[in-house]
Amino acid sequence: MNESGAFSQAWQWLTTASSWQGENGIWNRIAEHLGYSALATVIAVALGVGLGIAVGHTGRGRVAVLGVSGVLRAMPTLGLLTFLALVIPSGITVALIPATIVLVLLAVPPVLAATAAGFEAVNRDAIDAATAMGFSTRQVIGEVELPLALPVIIGGIRSAWLQVLATATVAAYLGLGGLGRYLLDALAVRNYGIMLAGAAIIAALSFLSDGVFALLERLLAPAGQRGKEAR
Repeated sequence: MNESGAFSQAWQWLTTASSWQGENGIWNRIAEHLGYSALATVIAVALGVGLGIAVGHTGRGRVAVLGVSGVLRAMPTLGLLTFLALVIPSGITVALIPATIVLVLLAVPPVLAATAAGFEAVNRDAIDAATAMGFSTRQVIGEVELPLALPVIIGGIRSAWLQVLATATVAAYLGLGGLGRYLLDALAVRNYGIMLAGAAIIAALSFLSDGVFALLERLLAPAGQRGKEAR
């Protein structure tokens, strides 16, 4: 099939009502894909923010923690997924475990790095003033450092979500659903039109998500910083 033929077939498939309906329909595959991505990202945020706060607030263990984080970034996703699929018992329900582990390992580094950087960037004068007013460590973290670091943390979550959203297609290799099914199943029969359409849907979701996170970062930025950006 030539390039124009693939584009034509992709457009025809996307504009056919039946393509969006049923268990194998686009809406259902999008829901599955977002579900896998959201599960992994929530777990990664819980781990990454927790560790990032500990590192950023205390300044201890930064080199070790961020070093391990860098190693996780370099891990081959598909190779690790294959390894975990071999060592973890098979089954569609159980298959979600290795897929989620791989996606979590992919998402933790940007969240961890952003959280640590956000806390380290907080003005020490604000922390000292809060301490002088009698704030406890928990209050300093929750009421001073976290709000000021939140825009940076959201930036890390944004990066993690986009990486996970793009990589969640690997779930299809374990028999799971999601948009990866269109890529894997269409490749098996050389249906490049559906492959192109599936890739386009993933790209559209990524652009939409990126826009939402960009708006959220702007809304959470300190008022002074928003004013500078507006000018």
